[in-house]
Parts: sequence; structure tokens; C-alpha cells
Amino acid sequence: MDISIIILNYKSKGFVMNCIKSITEADFEFGDRKLQYEIIVVDNNSDDKIREILAWQFPQVVFIQNDVNVGMGAGNNVGIKRARGKYIVVMNPDTIAFKDTFTGLFKFMEENKRVGVVGPKQLNPDKSIQNSCYRWPTLMTPIYRRTPLGNFRFAQKDLDSYLMKDFDHNSTKEVDWLLGSFLFINKKALDDVGLFDERFFMYFEDIDFCRRFWQKEWEVVYFPLVSIIHNHTRDSAKTRWYKFFTNKLARQHTLSWLKYLNKWGIANSEKNK
Repeated sequence: MDISIIILNYKSKGFVMNCIKSITEADFEFGDRKLQYEIIVVDNNSDDKIREILAWQFPQVVFIQNDVNVGMGAGNNVGIKRARGKYIVVMNPDTIAFKDTFTGLFKFMEENKRVGVVGPKQLNPDKSIQNSCYRWPTLMTPIYRRTPLGNFRFAQKDLDSYLMKDFDHNSTKEVDWLLGSFLFINKKALDDVGLFDERFFMYFEDIDFCRRFWQKEWEVVYFPLVSIIHNHTRDSAKTRWYKFFTNKLARQHTLSWLKYLNKWGIANSEKNK
């Protein structure tokens, strides 16, 4: 098996169907052979009848049902443990692949054996470029993103660095971390690094994941010659601090940030300055 594609569902069956359709319509011809792939859908106790719909429309899909919503990292880990591929793709249900998405990333990984994780260029539905590669956050980055402090020039310098606004997002580059909505992972590297840290129920699991690859000296690379469409924006990061007590996503984002700080402290980016 060349590629295992994992899609984690939580009450997003419409997105899941469109995502799978894009995969089945992608080109898997590679040289003189066709890449072998599998699609694994893990459901985090959605109760939305997705099992029946998949069985009817995409019977080739491997379906795994979780009894409870175990979160992003743990849910994807369930699929990873079932996967048989040389490469693992963690793909959000609100993403759409293009014809060359998988063959392009497969070729890149075959030619770059020290790359542990690669991410494609992510596009908004209007085809504008979406932020999907970042420098490590500073202690103040989440605060600047959520409070009026973010309007000051000193804060903008921090945020611009975090969002890599000084970088040409049409260029290939080693980066600190990649947005977890689409990760193409070397299984050999994953066996060395380990699965997603399940203490991060939602948010910061992708930052932690990429940081552990760098810790084990596996490269994390942004590769914009291949693209996907991503229909989602991180609304939690836009929610103001005072919504902590009323907005569940904002609360979860803040709690995950505190867990990240407790685990790693603050890292300054050197490779991406």
C-alpha cells in the first residue's frame, strides 16, 4: 500500500462526501504503475448516519466508529493505527484534492527521504492563498490575535513573522510547522516520532506534531507546487479573549495553548528568519 488517507468526521458528512469524491477523481498514475491507496474514515460519534451513506456511495472506504468524541489528535491516531500505507495523509473533511495532489506529494517525498511531513499550498474557495505554514508562536502571539493589542505596530511585527508574511508562499521551504488540515507524512518518520499527542483535544496538536519531527531531525516542508482547497478558517483564533467564558472553541484553543506552553515553553524560530 502506497498511501493511506485518513479523514476524521465530526458532524460534517457533507464535507466528507465531497472530500472523498475529490480523492476518487484524483490521478494516481505514477510512472508505469498506479499508486495503491486506501481511504479510512474515522467518526467521532457524530450520530449523523455517515456509516450508511458511505456504505452506499463509497463501499471501498474503511469506516471506524468511535463511541465518543475523542478529539482531533486521538481521532486521527485511530486511523493511523489502522493504516497500511508507506505514506499517511491526514486530511480534514473540508478539504478538496486536485488531480495531481497525491502523485505530486508522493513524488516529492520519494525524492526527499529526510522529509518527515510535507504540506501543499492551501487555497480558499476563491483560489486565494490561505495561510498554512507558520513560524513558532511566541508567548504573546495568541494574545495579540485575540485582544486589541494586536492593532499596535509592535504586535503586527510579531503576527507578521508568525504568519510568514515576508515569505513567498509560492516557494518551497522548510518551515516550523504546517496547518494540520492536510499533512502528507512519511510513515518511517512517524514511527520514529510517534502519534499525535492526545492531550491536545483540539488545536495546537499540529504545532506539537511538527515540533516533534524537528526534534527528531526530520524536516517539515511547505511544497506549493501541489495545491488543495480548504473551506475552513480558524474561527477560534479570531475570537476575542472576553469570549473565553461563552465560546467553546475559544475556550478549547486557549486551554490547548496553555498545554503547549506547559510542554514546550517558547521556541524562537531560527531556520525561517
